[in-house]
Amino acid sequence: MSGRSTARRTVLKGAALTGAAGLGVAACSTESKVGHAQVPTPTAPVDLGAAEEVPVGGVRLYREQRLVVHCPAEGRYKAFSAQCTHAGCVLDKVEGTEGNCPCHGSRFDVTTGTALRGPATVPLPEVPVRVRDGKLVAGPEA
Repeated sequence: MSGRSTARRTVLKGAALTGAAGLGVAACSTESKVGHAQVPTPTAPVDLGAAEEVPVGGVRLYREQRLVVHCPAEGRYKAFSAQCTHAGCVLDKVEGTEGNCPCHGSRFDVTTGTALRGPATVPLPEVPVRVRDGKLVAGPEA
C-alpha cells in the first residue's frame, strides 16, 4: 500500500506545482497594452523644467514624472511614457538611446518608443510635448 500512497502524493504535488506555475505566468502576462499602469501618460500638463537640459541628439529620463524626452534637433522634442508596457514599472535608466525596465528586463528605443527586447512587445505611448517660456511641458494641451 505504501507504493500507492507515494505515487498519489507525487501526483498531488505535481498538480499543486502546475497550478502555482500557472498563477506565475498569469501574473506576468503580456496581454495588457499598459501593464499594471492605471494611466501611463499624464492627464494634465507637466512642467519638466528647462528645455536646455535635454541636449540636441540626447535623451533625458524624468523618472518621477514617468516620462522620457528626446531632442532630435534644435528646438524639437519627442516625449514618451517611461512606464513599461509589460508590467507598468518605470524605466530606471537610459543608456545611449535604450531605456531599461528594472522589473523584467524589457528594453525600449527611447527615441521612437519601440520595444527592443521583451517581455514587452508594445511600444511606449507618445506624449505631446512643447517648449513654453524656455521650459518643457508634456501632456495634454502641450
